[in-house]
Amino acid sequence: MASHVLIVDDDPALCGQIEGIVQTSGYRCETAASGEAALNRLSRADAPEIRVMILDLDMPGLDGMAVLERLKAVAPALPVIVQVEAGRMEDARAAMRSGAFDFMVKPADPERVQVSLGNALRHGALAREITRITRQGTDQLTFDDIVMRSPSMHRIVDLGLRAARSNIPVLLEGERGVGKEMVARAIHGGSTRRSKPFVVVRCGSFSPSEIDAVLFGSDRPGQSRTGKPESGRVQESHCGTLFLDDIGELPLDVQAKLLRVLQTGEVVSAEGRRSAKVDVRLIAATKRRLVDLVSAGHIREDLFYKINVFPIWVPPLKDRRDDVPDLAARFLAHFAAEEGKPALKIVSRAASELLMSYDWPGNVRQLQSAVFQAVALCDGPTLLPSHFPHVYAALDPSAIKAKSAGQPPVDLAALFQTGTVTPARQFDGEMAPALSEVEERTPSPRYGMAKLLDEQGEVRPFGTLEEEVIRFAVDHYRGRMSEVARRLGIGRSTLYRKMKDFGIDAVHVAAE
Repeated sequence: MASHVLIVDDDPALCGQIEGIVQTSGYRCETAASGEAALNRLSRADAPEIRVMILDLDMPGLDGMAVLERLKAVAPALPVIVQVEAGRMEDARAAMRSGAFDFMVKPADPERVQVSLGNALRHGALAREITRITRQGTDQLTFDDIVMRSPSMHRIVDLGLRAARSNIPVLLEGERGVGKEMVARAIHGGSTRRSKPFVVVRCGSFSPSEIDAVLFGSDRPGQSRTGKPESGRVQESHCGTLFLDDIGELPLDVQAKLLRVLQTGEVVSAEGRRSAKVDVRLIAATKRRLVDLVSAGHIREDLFYKINVFPIWVPPLKDRRDDVPDLAARFLAHFAAEEGKPALKIVSRAASELLMSYDWPGNVRQLQSAVFQAVALCDGPTLLPSHFPHVYAALDPSAIKAKSAGQPPVDLAALFQTGTVTPARQFDGEMAPALSEVEERTPSPRYGMAKLLDEQGEVRPFGTLEEEVIRFAVDHYRGRMSEVARRLGIGRSTLYRKMKDFGIDAVHVAAE
């Protein structure tokens, strides 16, 4: 989805000129004829988020300088580009001192508008990401920091805000990687406990013998990290929130002790030698339906009824595709700054369409990894479809040949959904070579495109990956087994044994 730009100008002619430039640049725009109308638009929660404002300083009523002052309370992070008359540079300097991001002299040059918008969007995305990371690090994350463009996420936010107003246990259900911990942090950040600890325990990361001491503490020096008796994570979250990820992995005896904490507010150490009173708000998460785990005997029924008071289902990314462009832009701002690529600013519209076409079996976590890879591959200012090779390969248009020169490009979104090629609009001339020339190829991964995840988003077995690597190496080095073994870092005898195990035909091995 293109970013929304709000143009605030009382002159219809100048407003129309800027609107045409903004739309030609690939952004969506709205207009407001006064400062009051602009502030009213920003306060609308049901409308798309405004990412940049282009503001005329000279307006009747509430002028541009007054709007800048009001924005400090309404939208302090919104980048504002002000327009000033030629010869009134003092007004521009005053606006910059009041918080404006940039200025343009009327009448604005199209190239100047495009450059200023690109810089403002990148600055805004980076500022939002820094704010989000800061809030997450201080347990102050709120639902304002969560991407929620899709209708399915609006329901999550509504339920989360209701949950934040009380201290009842919350159960978050959803696939791996959908962002359950982010929702849990937002609930904590919106509650009266936000100034207290938010303690995370990943139940599947500990053995059954370890998790008891981790949660409830230990009296035995050998069981603690410091060699002294320690309190557990439950006590560490006193007056705050305890987030138990993968609660279905807890052993039944540990579940009984957790139930006691919820019922009596008393925590007993692993050895049962000491106890303490605690005030803890529990948020539990599971990637499997908890009612099924109860039926299978993996979850105590009494614990289920205690934690299933306020269940929230977090939908997979494929059910909220409208969130993909915003998530990709957020990850881009983070990784571009992290990798020292300040010129890398936006995800092209063609790339956004490609990302929205994919089902993302690994959900938000997989999208984050894909953007990280794209940032590493990109040396220019824009991420293109060719920077997402694994996503592009997964769509697998193996039977599709490119249209001849001058014909419309392939619409991969339609291809993904229908399996047929339909004409697509040209995305502002930014179609990547990988989209404008789709070559016929076999379903097997190309060089550098080994698929690490299966259709369910799980990591594929090592043996399968090993077989594919050996087959590729034998073919790539044309059967020169000494070279294959050297490049793979194994002995020739080991290579021949593995080839025999995997049934790899060595008939066409080159003579060495």
